[in-house]
Amino acid sequence: MVRVKICGITNLNDALLAAELGAHALGFIFYPKSRRYIKPTEARNIIRQLPPLVLTVGVFVDEDPGAVREVAAIAGLDWLQLHGAESPDYCRALERRVIKGLRIRGPKTLLTLPDYRDAVQAVLLDSYKADTPGGTGETFDWDLARQARDYGPIILAGGLTPNNVARAIETVRPAAVDVASGVEAAPGKKDHEKLRRFFQACRELKDI
Repeated sequence: MVRVKICGITNLNDALLAAELGAHALGFIFYPKSRRYIKPTEARNIIRQLPPLVLTVGVFVDEDPGAVREVAAIAGLDWLQLHGAESPDYCRALERRVIKGLRIRGPKTLLTLPDYRDAVQAVLLDSYKADTPGGTGETFDWDLARQARDYGPIILAGGLTPNNVARAIETVRPAAVDVASGVEAAPGKKDHEKLRRFFQACRELKDI
């Protein structure tokens, strides 16, 4: 099964179900303007109750590096996901395992990928929507995502749902997929039936 990251976790029940279903990573959003924002101490309380080997990812948007490090320490994060205009030098300076989120506006966005090749461990491709750093619920041109694989491992995000994730995986062949709104009942609250259907769709492509 392709690796799956469930993002926008705000409560223990959703986190435990995602882990039980096979999530490789859970995402916690520390961007105060997000409807899925969670306090670092609340994230820590969830993370401490997760089963072993489930990775935890903190999502930040143009945050001060010192604040990022502080939140990472408080919550006990494994990875950092930077979803703003952070430069390659910013990513390197954190000295942590970093996923750089890029919002795809068109082919020109791919031209920035080589700059991040040695600065981050993976790139996450998401849909572009003005003033919305993520969680748009909208897809983008998956052919561009497929081209982006030439620059290294990519995580595919942007409008994925139980109904389209299989086609997305077949088209792009990403290292992992990332979903938030596509498995929600409301922002920050997962729909458990959608979660189950999402993982089932991914498992049916176990040989991809």
